[in-house]
Amino acid sequence: MAEKEEAAAAAAPTSQNGEDAENLEDPEKLKELIELPPFEIVTGERLPVNFFKFQFRNVEYSSGRNKTFLCYVVEAQGKGGQVQASRGYLEDEHAAAHAEEAFFNTILPAFDPALRYNVTWYVSSSPCAACADRIIKTLNKTKNLRLLILVGRLFMWEEPEIQAALKKLKEAGCKLRIMKPQDFDYVWQNFVEQEEGQSKAFEPWEDIQENFQYYEEKLADILK
Repeated sequence: MAEKEEAAAAAAPTSQNGEDAENLEDPEKLKELIELPPFEIVTGERLPVNFFKFQFRNVEYSSGRNKTFLCYVVEAQGKGGQVQASRGYLEDEHAAAHAEEAFFNTILPAFDPALRYNVTWYVSSSPCAACADRIIKTLNKTKNLRLLILVGRLFMWEEPEIQAALKKLKEAGCKLRIMKPQDFDYVWQNFVEQEEGQSKAFEPWEDIQENFQYYEEKLADILK
């Protein structure tokens, strides 16, 4: 089940039991309250079916899709070659921090510098310019990290700023590609809630292949 990490509102740091009000008397505790990130990130292992069907659908015009859903697989490999894998998903509200940044803030700090990490993201849409910049900076300073990003849609791909950001991602060594129908099936099987005791097959929408080809051509033109 998803767990919500809700930031405290610094503008109204009082609670019914008065504990937060008492913290105002302690400068250090007050500082902690103010520095809490002003955004909400939802994390979990599997996302609801209706969220997947709406948010991940690779439509050309993404009206109403004002969130980013990021499903991740982290494979950590030690010197002996043993691989440990973990996975989950992040969802943002596009308030202050996007799901890409949330991954680096919540998942990346647990990385062991002695291990090699292969990370795969399955994201509902491609990164914005600011997130692309954060990804590039992280890859440049985290030499034991390899990142593959698969996206359902291209976010504002006609904007020159976005095109430049996607090119810089490629130059930084980040692999970026459009999700194929089988990638949507993988997300369905591994990241979407299934009814207890049942495993329903993924049912592709009518234009899934056509829209994949549309976005694949657009991305190829941008990155050439």
